[in-house]
Amino acid sequence: MEIVYVYVKRRSEFGKQCNFSDRQAELNIDIQPNPELAQQFVERNPVDKGIQCSTSMSEHEANTERFEMETRGVNHVEGGWPKDVNPLELEQTIRFRKKVEKDENYINAITQLGSIMEHCIKQNNAIDIYQEYFDDEDAVEVTDEAPSAKTINVFRDPQEIKRSATHLSWHPDGNRKLAVAYSCLNFQRAPEGMSNESYIWDLENPNRPEISLKPPSPLVTLEYNPKDSHVLLGGCYNGQIACWDTRKGSLVAELSTIEFSHRDPVYGTIWLQSKTGTECFSASTDGQVMWWDIRKMSEPTEVVVMDITKKEQLENALGAISLEFESTLPTKFMVGTEQGIVISCNRKAKTQAEKIVCTFSGHHGPVYALQRNPFYPKNFLTVGDWTARIWSEDSRESSIMWTKYHMAYLTDGAWSPVRPAVFFTTKMDGTLDIWDFVFKQCDPALSLKVCDEALFSLRVQDSGSFIACGSQLGTATLLEVSSGLCTLQRNEKNTASSIFERETRREKILEARHREMRLKEKGKAEGRDDDLREEEPTLNLEELVSKAEEEFFDVIFTELKRKEAEAMKKKPKQRRPSLETDEEVEGEDGGEEERGSEESPTLEGQP
Repeated sequence: MEIVYVYVKRRSEFGKQCNFSDRQAELNIDIQPNPELAQQFVERNPVDKGIQCSTSMSEHEANTERFEMETRGVNHVEGGWPKDVNPLELEQTIRFRKKVEKDENYINAITQLGSIMEHCIKQNNAIDIYQEYFDDEDAVEVTDEAPSAKTINVFRDPQEIKRSATHLSWHPDGNRKLAVAYSCLNFQRAPEGMSNESYIWDLENPNRPEISLKPPSPLVTLEYNPKDSHVLLGGCYNGQIACWDTRKGSLVAELSTIEFSHRDPVYGTIWLQSKTGTECFSASTDGQVMWWDIRKMSEPTEVVVMDITKKEQLENALGAISLEFESTLPTKFMVGTEQGIVISCNRKAKTQAEKIVCTFSGHHGPVYALQRNPFYPKNFLTVGDWTARIWSEDSRESSIMWTKYHMAYLTDGAWSPVRPAVFFTTKMDGTLDIWDFVFKQCDPALSLKVCDEALFSLRVQDSGSFIACGSQLGTATLLEVSSGLCTLQRNEKNTASSIFERETRREKILEARHREMRLKEKGKAEGRDDDLREEEPTLNLEELVSKAEEEFFDVIFTELKRKEAEAMKKKPKQRRPSLETDEEVEGEDGGEEERGSEESPTLEGQP
């Protein structure tokens, strides 16, 4: 009998060097006896104890012969020809076939095999084992239960100085782990002694993180490699790009040089669809999107400047704060900026100016979340300021759907990976909103108060049943939603597609209408300008001169009359006394008449 013992060892411990050394024995703990405790006991010497009815233990094994199965292929080629017959000669093969067909054994064998084959064919025609009998029925039943969610686990930052959970990333293989990036985004307000570490948590052990990641600067973003679950990509607060291999420990495996890195914090990192699985993008508020290969992190492969004027000037570039790349559209990637503009880029373009294809403007503040719909990649979700918007690539002037303006600022958002009509948003008041625009469009289908502080990050598991939310105090909350929110409903794909198409068509009609109105207003304005230009040459120059002279002389005469009236008002008048003789009055009157005739000025038109 063969005895087998299985040694269980963690995968991360494979290949680890064992360091042994010889040393003398050392005493770690020496506990002295306490005589006072001995007084509480009675010594029994000798001590006899009988044992019976003990459980009998035995080992039973049975070795059976293993039935091994393997798949083998059969190559059917023409063969079995006698040595004297050359199969390449057509005449010899025909002559041999005629000879065999006349043989009685050949005829009997064909007759027997034909009956067996006919029986098998009749069986296959009677029952079709590949027939779909219930192809018209939906495999998934629609649940009528009310949408709900419950908290499964809470992962708290183990550091004393709390930091914000700025980014989350699910383990790509089974979603058993959650990587959380911790950093303080308050500019120059980070407290002294704040740790730079970020952690990878095991969902079943919320008490202690499984692995600590030690970057040179706090991590703002962190992403698992979808092709290699041991590799993580992180963007640091100081602008560097770091890469970890969990098989090698907590230290950074690859790190970009400072002179070729970003100048501002790296707010977005994303893995690209490539053969090697080592290419990635990084975005920062310095206005640059860099293309990296983690095998050579000394400098980026390519740099795209987010200057929508296409002049490639870094001082005019818009700060990039979110990234989106869809594997089904390998030549496109999208960037959300601080100015509320979404830029669509072509990474296969040859020149820098051709890489910026178009822009979508609709937010008043930074675009914190940008993600394409997993079922309809032409439609994408953006989250910024106080609203979430759904866009279509066919309508660039305006979004096709948007939520109402909330009282609290929106910080992150994501689509459901299993339902095309469901998306999630987080807010500064600690609320998680779940939207289902097939069920309700004006209000969220479920609004859940996760915590008292602000929620900064959000990530949905691939199955759509678990949601992780990161808060301002570094708490990552794991939520499980009800089955109705993570189960594809009947005809939901067709309904969501029709809604997207209808709203896109409506926006196109409105855009065309606004374009026509703008053209009409522009035409009217140009027509008025032309009329004014035509009227100007028709005026007579002599009439203008004579009119100006008349206005000039009218102004002069008006001023002279005004001055004359003021002078008459200022002239003093003599009063007559009450007790006067008639002679004095007459004499005075005569004198006044003489003075008036001598001193009074004369004006044209006066008598």
